[in-house]
Amino acid sequence: MEKNFIIAGFGGQGVLLAGEVLANAFMLNHKNVTWYPSYGAEMRGGTVNCEVVMSDDEVSSVNKKETDFIIVLNQASFDKFEPKVKKGGYLIVNTTLAEEKKNRDDIHYIFAPISQMAVDLGNVKMANMLALGLLLRASGLLSVEILERALDIVLPPHRKNLLPLNKNAMEIGYKYDLLTANC
Repeated sequence: MEKNFIIAGFGGQGVLLAGEVLANAFMLNHKNVTWYPSYGAEMRGGTVNCEVVMSDDEVSSVNKKETDFIIVLNQASFDKFEPKVKKGGYLIVNTTLAEEKKNRDDIHYIFAPISQMAVDLGNVKMANMLALGLLLRASGLLSVEILERALDIVLPPHRKNLLPLNKNAMEIGYKYDLLTANC
């Protein structure tokens, strides 16, 4: 089994960190993984995305024509990546920064006010972990515990104080009611 994921947004939203956490979680789950970041020349506010490909066997390639799961954290990412969702795949949309619209009837949409939920938690920078929790719930491919262990591995020592808040954000994302999210 091979599954691929794209996480996209703008610089400063923790897109690359989320991808790195996801890739490490799959490695902890004994999968083969490739993590492929892509970003503009801007430091903050520019476009950024990453692709994670997970497989039981060798990873075939990155930059797939179609993707199983995509998280979009802003409107530009929605516009760019919606066409890449594989038929039957999932598009997780941050409705705080992107319109809630369904342009296709052959994919599953999960709409959630991810950035606003992060603000309600006390830190907008938790949006990436909330989104990973939603992805985890939609995909059913990993446990929250594995994702939390991966986060602990990836966070640098000077950010370990943020572990409890990040873990809480993951759990809230995971528990989000997908039925009301128009899945």
